[in-house]
Amino acid sequence: MATKIETAPKPDAKALVTYRKEGEHIAVITLDDPPANTYTHEMMRALDDAILRARFDPAVQVIVMTGAGEKFFCAGANIGMLQKVDPIFKYHFCLHANETLTRLEQTPKLVIAALNGHTVGGGLEIAMAADIRLARKNAGKIGLPEVALGVLPGTGGTQRLTRLLGRSKALELMVTGRTFSFEEAQELGLVNEIYEGDVASFFKEVITYAKQFTTPNKAAKAVGNIKRAVISGGEVPFSEALAIERELQQLLFQSADAKEGLSAYVEKRMAKFNNT
Repeated sequence: MATKIETAPKPDAKALVTYRKEGEHIAVITLDDPPANTYTHEMMRALDDAILRARFDPAVQVIVMTGAGEKFFCAGANIGMLQKVDPIFKYHFCLHANETLTRLEQTPKLVIAALNGHTVGGGLEIAMAADIRLARKNAGKIGLPEVALGVLPGTGGTQRLTRLLGRSKALELMVTGRTFSFEEAQELGLVNEIYEGDVASFFKEVITYAKQFTTPNKAAKAVGNIKRAVISGGEVPFSEALAIERELQQLLFQSADAKEGLSAYVEKRMAKFNNT
């Protein structure tokens, strides 16, 4: 008989994902089940809700994702949970996780993963659905070790790592299952920047980095449309990708921020964007 698993959070349950605003334009989503921040179906549902909350908030221009505590960004799926459920539940669990991370990836707002600690297995799969990955120096390892469990990276890992690093390197990393340093990840192009310091100072650096993509510093619509062109265009033939690019560009040409940007260039001054 299949084990029954509760799929709806209880009213008095601890929040497994927290959501807050850093200023007006940055939403911070934290995986909050320390020490390892492993995800269950309940956590993935809470993450899905947080992603939608940020997507529907017109003031939010950048999403920052991180993990609670100092040791882990996320260690992936909760193995104890997986041992208790039947294959049908596991399939739908993976399907919903795929849908959640695709929703994150397709959200037309820049997503930054702040890797405060170990980022392995499904944790790396979550991070790869972000647009930019920033890591804390000497805070942990990164990799997809699922082969050691007799399974594959089943939350988009096989596909996103291949698109990020190329087929040969991605395949090598997944079949060996080795974990490696953030420095090596940066050399491979998997991590964008590495910051030193404790968790608090690291997060300050992350927020400073994120603010450069918000108004008045950047035209947030342009940032979002660049992301849409890259994500959607990368999955279709080149001619169709160019069509997507043209349509997104045309929308930007109609914006007040584009007029401000062009005027500022001609007038040799700094542009002040307001996301209109």
